[in-house]
Amino acid sequence: MRITFIPKFNGSCQPSADDFVWALGYSCERRHPVTPSIRAEEGTIMGQMIKLQGIFPPLPTPFTAADMLDVEALSSHVSFLASAGVHGVVVLGSNGEAVHLDSNEQQQMIRSVRALLPAHTVIAGCSALSTRRTLTQTQQAAESGADAALILPPHYYRAQMSLDALLRYYTTVADASPLPVIVYNMPSCTGMDLDTDLLAQLSHHPNIHGVKDSSGDAGKLARLVQESQLGFQILAGSAGFLLPALALGCTGGVPALANIAPQECLEIYALSQKGDWARARQIQVRLAAVNHAVTRRWGVAGLKAAMDLLGLRGGPVRAPLQPLSHQEIETLRQLLVASQILC
Repeated sequence: MRITFIPKFNGSCQPSADDFVWALGYSCERRHPVTPSIRAEEGTIMGQMIKLQGIFPPLPTPFTAADMLDVEALSSHVSFLASAGVHGVVVLGSNGEAVHLDSNEQQQMIRSVRALLPAHTVIAGCSALSTRRTLTQTQQAAESGADAALILPPHYYRAQMSLDALLRYYTTVADASPLPVIVYNMPSCTGMDLDTDLLAQLSHHPNIHGVKDSSGDAGKLARLVQESQLGFQILAGSAGFLLPALALGCTGGVPALANIAPQECLEIYALSQKGDWARARQIQVRLAAVNHAVTRRWGVAGLKAAMDLLGLRGGPVRAPLQPLSHQEIETLRQLLVASQILC
């Protein structure tokens, strides 16, 4: 077993496979059957599987011109996504600029989203660089109403993050977390690509319910579907490889693109469940260029600019991130039109 270190990565926190599209014409046998109920049943968390099937947009965090949380804009966007029929949301993820928020802002975001979506699954980013701080964040997320904790590996001292260290980290967190844990593999932001063997081993822990994998590595996804504990749920981390991931047996996705094209992402998911790969492939290909724009090319600033162009109130990014130029916004507008998201 090994951990792969990524020495160079761009600032968009997106996988290199965002623009990689498969011309799929087949399906793989799924190890994780889809059920209609998404939220976990009432009762104790440990050992009880939260259902992670479907599309879970990673919410951008809206800010006012004065750099404060814009709760009104958040409410508007969450209502838009709920009306589209998303299965749940991720708050405080990479697209939510979680690293730019203080503890009070993080808790306010979770509480606000929980109040707006009382019947949806709310996954909260709880990543920190120490075991102690991560556990504090899982406790705060639980108190604020989250259903699950999405946790990156501790990456600042990544040269010392051996297999044993990572196993100990995730096991310790999962043992004590009041929420189900979802491992978050995000090589472009952490500089670490968690190995399939490690993830498969973690899949046996009763309080580790799944993984969000943003590596874009189709081979890794296939091996993980095959080697992980039966019932372990795997979410694709980008719309760039949503259809390939679903064809391989992943249970859903956390695509940033779903913030501006929720119906299209939901349709890809629904068509995959029916085995209608030809129609799903058409949508996947149509969205490829704009997905690349709001992820790898321009990152969170591009996503928020696209939301603004669509009247969805994306708002400004928080410094040191920079907004798009007028020329970049015009290019983005043309991509939205070409993808049939903007008329």
